[in-house]
Amino acid sequence: MSGALAAPTRDPAFQPSAHGWLGSALVLVALGAVVLWVTIFVRTPIGELPVHFAQGYFVLDATSMLFLLVINLVFLGISVYMWSRIRTSAILARTIGSRATLSLAFMVAMNLGTLSNNLLLLWAFVELTTLCAVPLVAQGVALRPRRVAWQYMLYSSMALALTFLGILCLARSAQLHGLEINFALDQMSQGLATPGDGWQRLGLALMLLGLGSKLGLAPLYSWLPETYEAAPTSTSALLAAVQFNISVVAVLRILQVFRGHDIAFVMNILLVMGCLSLLVAAVQVMAARSYKRLIAYACVSSSGVIAIGLSVGKAAAYGVLLYIVSNAFVKALLFLTAGRLRAVYRTNESKALGGAIRVLPFSGGLFTVGVFALLGFPPFGGFMAEMLILSGTVQAGNLLAFTVMCTMLTVIFVATGRSIFPMIWGRSEVHVAAVKENWMTALPKLGFVVALVLLGIYTPAPVSRLLVLVAQSIGGH
Repeated sequence: MSGALAAPTRDPAFQPSAHGWLGSALVLVALGAVVLWVTIFVRTPIGELPVHFAQGYFVLDATSMLFLLVINLVFLGISVYMWSRIRTSAILARTIGSRATLSLAFMVAMNLGTLSNNLLLLWAFVELTTLCAVPLVAQGVALRPRRVAWQYMLYSSMALALTFLGILCLARSAQLHGLEINFALDQMSQGLATPGDGWQRLGLALMLLGLGSKLGLAPLYSWLPETYEAAPTSTSALLAAVQFNISVVAVLRILQVFRGHDIAFVMNILLVMGCLSLLVAAVQVMAARSYKRLIAYACVSSSGVIAIGLSVGKAAAYGVLLYIVSNAFVKALLFLTAGRLRAVYRTNESKALGGAIRVLPFSGGLFTVGVFALLGFPPFGGFMAEMLILSGTVQAGNLLAFTVMCTMLTVIFVATGRSIFPMIWGRSEVHVAAVKENWMTALPKLGFVVALVLLGIYTPAPVSRLLVLVAQSIGGH
């Protein structure tokens, strides 16, 4: 087969990098982090969690354990992809020094933020991940990548400012009630007024609005499509499949803190934001002409499903967590594969890529698998997760959320297929010869596919137990 896996094809402008060893170092560090957290997960009995350290500022509990495993596994795949592309990409070979350094700093902040047991500390680490990501976004191949990077920083700063303002409102509420608020997450509920007053609810609304922006939820979602499209492939994957999860952790921490304190108010905000996000995603997916932008709007759709699932809680909670974990692997798979398509076709336009599976059989096939997983086909984890969320929504009697989800997901399903399937199997506007693909570039993507299938068919008992514990911590069962 002319498109079989073989030695990679280099960019015409390729110049060997004197810092190519940094790619190997990045993979080794990422692998070391995975080995560390998997070892801790295997050797730490679930019953011994949570474990506090650093004077209580950090905690290893079910929530942090789950997301540490996910983000480090995804980062390992992204690192292997970057290492394999150093030998074929002139841009990556030239910038590997800064990318590797910023990526490692980004992951240090991600790991510490996920472990944080203090709301202010968690907020600071979310901001730090943003500061590390901005220069990475600026290295993209868009027409004006620096403008996109500044826009991303502006939106992120605004979102985090809203979150911080919400924290101040919570402190004001506690002061008015003569309470002393402690920002340690496992003690914070003791400083909350019951029932909540206007300041407390304003603080909740601002925090959810700010964190919702980081998740790509409407109404503050507009930074996401342009940033994901303009950023380098590895950076898009970092933002969508890794950084996304620290914002999810922050939302889960809020649900854990406010369980029993204005939780209905929190649920209503999440429901509204989730429904709006699905509506926005459905409209924009129909209009998308770029496959990277289409994936970006699919990320907005995924955020909407997560918000609706969290608003339902109870029976839907396990499904939401399974959906979050599955989507981390789906997003990484799609963006890394889209990067390979971009490298060959030199465009993000869907209509220019007709017959991609004939030019790039392996990458085209993996992109197809990723699209099927994104759309919720069996046997992938997203299918089981969506069924659990919909079932939990019906059990909760929230027929509005059920109707919105079913309707908007159907529209997104049809619109995505209409754009993507001709790109994969259709006829191309330009002739592109079949390309030999590097098996190392394909390796992390295959790993993501295996993870998605396992999540859909058989979730190992320790992982399932971890998901159950996190679901119970936010009121699920």
